Amino acid sequence: MGMTMTQKILAAHAGLESVAAGQLIEAKLDVVMANDITGPMALPIVKQMSDKVFDKDKVVFVPDHFTPNKDIKSAENSKAIREYAKEQGLSWYFEQGKSGVEHAILPEAGVVAAGECIIGADSHTCTYGALGAFSTGVGTTDIATGMATGELWFKVPSAVKFVLSGKPGPYVTGKDIIIHIIGKIGVDGALYKSMEFVGDGIANLTMDDRFTMANMAIEAGAKNGIFPVDELTEEYLREHTKKEYKVYSADEDAQYDDVVEINLGEVRPTVAFPHLPGNAKTIDEIEAMEPIKIDQVVIGSCTNGRITDMRKAAAILKGHTVHPDVRVMVVPATQKIYKQCIAEGLVDIFIDAGCAVNTPSCGPCMGGHMGVMAAGERCVSTTNRNFVGRMGHVESLIYLASPEVAAASAIAGCIANPEKVGGR
Repeated sequence: MGMTMTQKILAAHAGLESVAAGQLIEAKLDVVMANDITGPMALPIVKQMSDKVFDKDKVVFVPDHFTPNKDIKSAENSKAIREYAKEQGLSWYFEQGKSGVEHAILPEAGVVAAGECIIGADSHTCTYGALGAFSTGVGTTDIATGMATGELWFKVPSAVKFVLSGKPGPYVTGKDIIIHIIGKIGVDGALYKSMEFVGDGIANLTMDDRFTMANMAIEAGAKNGIFPVDELTEEYLREHTKKEYKVYSADEDAQYDDVVEINLGEVRPTVAFPHLPGNAKTIDEIEAMEPIKIDQVVIGSCTNGRITDMRKAAAILKGHTVHPDVRVMVVPATQKIYKQCIAEGLVDIFIDAGCAVNTPSCGPCMGGHMGVMAAGERCVSTTNRNFVGRMGHVESLIYLASPEVAAASAIAGCIANPEKVGGR
């Protein structure tokens, strides 16, 4: 029986010729990552298991959730992983000011590559599937086990094949596509399955589109999301990593639980309404409603904080002013991206429009700091989750959107169609 792309990677890392959906395996790990929330919780467990990590080149710490430290507890958490990283001589410790949001900095810095088996103590670790890797989020005990032993058990996931065709229209990005898909299959539509994206439409997606789509695979309940390695992927890998990598392709007779056809040309700018990423509505449906007034816009995060996201938002905002009733936070995902924004004049555009430009951080996305909302407030956000209380008060409301819809909404003061605000 043929194997999917994910199954081939897992088989190789388990030292097996083949695996099947539902099989329990123990696989060797290429990267084990934790942040300033999950890392400190894992350390006591790691120390019980071993006096050192399994490989100082494969264990990664990224302080990004509550950094810059918002309070004493945050500072203590960051201190804990900083001191442990130094004690262990870790090759990959990303300090504040030299770093960024974990799922943007790891590909940018060349820590992750195609064909690898990667775990992270953060649910959006599935981002690296854009590079043709198996990557998934795990809990504290599992991440500690990975740090100490370099191995972890998995139940091999079955898969859903998403066949992408056509070319996205203007103002349609990876964010619109993945919200459209989650709206179609539901937030449990790929529960503990691999979302495997194929089809000639992939050639019309940028790497940043693919990172965004893989990032939000977890929002459909998936174990991971994964893209095939094509010329664009290899170009990205050559530019960013020195690691050797291996390309895996699904067998022609691979088994899938379902096949979903997506014509990218039919996808419209799409927004996820509260309180689920699958509560998808097109911009056309929204324009038929009464205007949805907003109080806040966040442009950034591991989902949409990359340079193309910044450029798209700036193109909309250029020459405009943020609505007087709206506050806007722009958060480049890494220091490198922040510098690119400065060099390209994007920061000037953001500030001239009336936006606050914040240092790289996960803060606003998870209601940590730099954007917490009060009761009754509404936010259009380029982040990945809009659960109850995700960005502050339980009575606040989050609408997930692309950078272009977010920027257009910031100008209009309500959820707005970027096609009618301008930009490209």
